[in-house]
Amino acid sequence: MTRVAAIDCGTNSIRLLVADADEHGRLTDVTRLMRIVRLGQGVDATGAFAPEAIERTKVALSEYAEIIRDTGATAVRMVATSATRDASNRDDFFAMTREILGAVIPGAEAEVITGDEEARLSFSGAVGELDAAEGPFVVVDLGGGSTEVVLGDGTGVHAAYSTDVGCVRVTERCLHDDPPTAEQIDAARQFAADRLAQAFEQVPVEQARTWVGVAGTMTTLSAVVQDLPEYDPERVHLSRLSVGQLHDVANRLVSMTHDERAALGPMHPGRVDVIGGGAIVTTVLADELSQRAGIDELVVSEHDILDGIAMSVLLGGS
Repeated sequence: MTRVAAIDCGTNSIRLLVADADEHGRLTDVTRLMRIVRLGQGVDATGAFAPEAIERTKVALSEYAEIIRDTGATAVRMVATSATRDASNRDDFFAMTREILGAVIPGAEAEVITGDEEARLSFSGAVGELDAAEGPFVVVDLGGGSTEVVLGDGTGVHAAYSTDVGCVRVTERCLHDDPPTAEQIDAARQFAADRLAQAFEQVPVEQARTWVGVAGTMTTLSAVVQDLPEYDPERVHLSRLSVGQLHDVANRLVSMTHDERAALGPMHPGRVDVIGGGAIVTTVLADELSQRAGIDELVVSEHDILDGIAMSVLLGGS
């Protein structure tokens, strides 16, 4: 049994998975954690990380480093995605990760991965428990600053594209009021549709039979649709939401005030401000996939890029 650690540092959150891998590469969770650090705060407008955002990320990463040490993981891979690709002062971020992770696993530091690799890691993590007969799959990883659209099946990935639209980017660019106005919502839908059109030009989603959604926006939408009193990953994992349910929950969330969203039982405090933007992107995806592929439901997976990163550690980090 090999124990490995994976860290995914995105625009909105930083997440940790420590897992044991058997001789067949199957993973069993030791611990899985998420902290909202909003690393991408303002990057879309300023082109640089805010000092306070780097500090929030440092605090969370220090906690994760202690867990990696305490659990006895022998290898770690940390990947940084959309916000880090965009930031002019990214060297400050990398120096911080080198200091903290290197103290636990010599030589460890964050690495920037391409949108294409991000998509492939998300796909491998998301479809591991699904019946191959439901494929081909289109996996969508909706993050804070980017969204990855990946088409594949049991033989691997056939097409992938990463586009610069996500819950934080849509919120900062379009949704300025609380709650947002009808004009702002329309602008957000148009912005999402324009960016996602780039993905649909590159990925032939009409070949897909099943849509799988990963990451915090879609898992939160499932929890809200189910009216869970608190977030329950077991209830969320592999749940299915119809296109109608996605539109209903999106309309409900964007019409709420900040305090009303915060009062929802399964809502993580760090998602309160950006869940409306994420919900809008999800409905644009739902409409496009319904029209292009005849897909009428979303399968929500708790397993995603983190699992893909952990599996890549077993293969030597690739």
